[in-house]
Amino acid sequence: MKIILLQDVKALGKKGALVEVSEGYARNFLLPRKLGAPATAENMNTMKLKKANEERIAAEQLAEAKQLAEKIEAGTVTIPLKGGENGKTYGSVTSKEIAEAAKKQLGMDIDRKKIVLAEPIKAFGAYEAAVKLHREVQAKLKVKVVEA
Repeated sequence: MKIILLQDVKALGKKGALVEVSEGYARNFLLPRKLGAPATAENMNTMKLKKANEERIAAEQLAEAKQLAEKIEAGTVTIPLKGGENGKTYGSVTSKEIAEAAKKQLGMDIDRKKIVLAEPIKAFGAYEAAVKLHREVQAKLKVKVVEA
């Protein structure tokens, strides 16, 4: 019996896959638990429409992420810190501080969890912080640490 999977099923397939299973497995396990649907013409057409819609939404999200990446790379964030001798700062700059500064200075709401620092910023100067916006899109935000 051919079944369209409505959810991921371990050792069988991913959501949206068309699989061939025994009649009993389909009737007694997959269908009652709403893990699959019979592969009728109507269900196949519905699945194709859902897949096309998901692809369109994914393409829109990718385009939005690319636009946001261009805006982020064009801007620079300045963070004032208190410092001591030899260009050292008291403490370090965190991704949370960078996100707050970006919101105030650039007007962009960037999630602090998406900001990736290669190493903690513990000195004055110019740095780049990676911002992961999408699976395929990563932007570089310029961070300038100055003495307060």
